[in-house]
Amino acid sequence: MDQAGRGASAIDGGNFKLAVTCYTEAIAQNPQAVSYYIQRSKAYTRLSPPDHQAAFHDAELAVSLATKRAKRELIADSQLRRAVTLFNLERYGDAKQCLWWVKKLNEKEKTLAIWEMKAETKLKGLEDGDERGKVTVEETPNVEVPKAVVGKKSAKEAEKTAEASASTSTTTNGTKEAAKESTAAVQSEGVQTPPSKIRHEWFQTNDTVVVSLFCKGIPKDKTTVEIKQDSLDVSFPLPTGSDFNLSLDPLFAAIDASASSYKIMSAKAEFTLKKSTPGQQWANIEGAHPASTEETSADGDDTVKRAVLSDKSSNAGPVYPTSSKSGPKNWDKVVNDLSKKPKKDVKEGEEGASEDAGIEDEEGDPTTNFFKMLYKGADPDTQKAMMKSYQESNGTALSTNWADVSKGRVETSPPDGMEAKKWDQ
Repeated sequence: MDQAGRGASAIDGGNFKLAVTCYTEAIAQNPQAVSYYIQRSKAYTRLSPPDHQAAFHDAELAVSLATKRAKRELIADSQLRRAVTLFNLERYGDAKQCLWWVKKLNEKEKTLAIWEMKAETKLKGLEDGDERGKVTVEETPNVEVPKAVVGKKSAKEAEKTAEASASTSTTTNGTKEAAKESTAAVQSEGVQTPPSKIRHEWFQTNDTVVVSLFCKGIPKDKTTVEIKQDSLDVSFPLPTGSDFNLSLDPLFAAIDASASSYKIMSAKAEFTLKKSTPGQQWANIEGAHPASTEETSADGDDTVKRAVLSDKSSNAGPVYPTSSKSGPKNWDKVVNDLSKKPKKDVKEGEEGASEDAGIEDEEGDPTTNFFKMLYKGADPDTQKAMMKSYQESNGTALSTNWADVSKGRVETSPPDGMEAKKWDQ
């Protein structure tokens, strides 16, 4: 288990001093992880005695980092944490202001009404001019975010690599031009794929879900990866100065974050998520937000969440890799439904006889007949999408969305438990 996982376990077990230590070590390794600051802030609040000032500082860092990543939900969570710490510091006017920012971002936040009521009650009890009722905070705090220690080490290693490569090239070729080319190659490291062409796909096995993010030159030392029980968040800087963010939140089903892993390669990053329920078939990579009830704990700090999740497990057949947000189409069910479609009582030659008779009237395999009917009745763009996706994917994918298919080649996507191989001609 990593330090963040140990910190979470320490909070659950009531060992808040250990939680602070674990999250401090986790932050040293990954100082861009917003959730680490939020969790350490909670741990500071629950210490005996509590360290409200340290908790507030962590909340400010969380807001700053979340704003930089431009992730709406993360900003709302950070601002809520900031409001709680300000309330504990008796800065009720500032707390109310932060709650207003939370409401602007996520008015459905379950604990928002409770904290607004608490802040209003405190403010009504203050006399005019009381410092505790004044608003002094800014929406984005001006705080210095810690820099990654790993990133500095990587920079030094890159310099050494450049020098070594230059030396080798000069000795081998006897020219300084080769040395310059080698040094330039090292300096050009970074994201090389245009942002519009960065994409992700996923597939699953019995025990895991694998997410592949296709992008050349992902910087290992500057990439932030947060794997939680119900989400995956990835962020790294782009040459344009902005950040690329991939947020799969919530995931279709729970995962074992401590047993999950990832690796960053030259042309892609791969995230292996361990299923909490082995054998459960995911219909999509993302799921719906669960209905939940929340209540504020007695110490006025944390939120207890009771989520009601629907059972998405099924005995469905193999699920093919897909990047579709709506999830893979269950063609077997479609064919079965149409096969069972009752025939209309029409005579041959009457209008609608050929279209409404169902696919049972055709000879041969019902699945093949269904796709023939689908193709025949489609518009030209849909027909082009079907032909292009089927041919380019070697029969492993069928899309009806020409706007998506026309963007590039449709890759071969073998079903679960199989792999694509090239045959020698």
